[in-house]
Amino acid sequence: MAVRIDGAVRELLFLLEPKNGLGSPLDALHGMRFKRAAIDMPIGLPVRGYRDCDREARKLLGRNASRAFLGARRCVLTAKSQNELNAKLKSAGEPGVSAELFCLKKKLKEVDAFVRAHRERDVREAHPELVFQHLNGGKPVPRKRDAAGLKLRRKLLEDDGFRDLDEWLTWKRLGTGAKPDDILDACAMAIAARDFSDKRVLPRGHVPKDKTGLPMQIWY
Repeated sequence: MAVRIDGAVRELLFLLEPKNGLGSPLDALHGMRFKRAAIDMPIGLPVRGYRDCDREARKLLGRNASRAFLGARRCVLTAKSQNELNAKLKSAGEPGVSAELFCLKKKLKEVDAFVRAHRERDVREAHPELVFQHLNGGKPVPRKRDAAGLKLRRKLLEDDGFRDLDEWLTWKRLGTGAKPDDILDACAMAIAARDFSDKRVLPRGHVPKDKTGLPMQIWY
């Protein structure tokens, strides 16, 4: 799923898996015309240790720090199981990988393969929680699955010009499994892509890169 902003127009898109089971929704993204895009997935994976951008994201989120995962590393892409991976990491003196992060293994591989194959496209990593916090004047935002959190996120998006949220949130969403908070997060990603600024990126200044040359930064 993606949201596209073109001037005053906001459009909800469904990037579905190809019918033949090959490829990924990212292939549909590549087929689209866009100036820049933001993805809510790690781009740029270190061999070891934590990424500076994740540490800084947790610091900026404050009491909501747990909403930013730590531990995305290249070894996750080839691991057979979380237990096996964590055993190897422990023996190497490395921090382990959470179940939530390991469950993203397939998507991590898809994103890594896509951005490495299409470096000419301006696709960057962003984080919806950082976007919403910024839209909220830098103040923490309640949990997105709580009524208060959903209500505030909707208001922040409506203040930014989103006018079709009622329709978007009541669609059957074509069997994609998308939840209301997924749609709101996609709206936040579109805002990040529209508003990329050197003042809203972690870390600022020097751009750390992984061994494949991909930047390890989070925009918001």
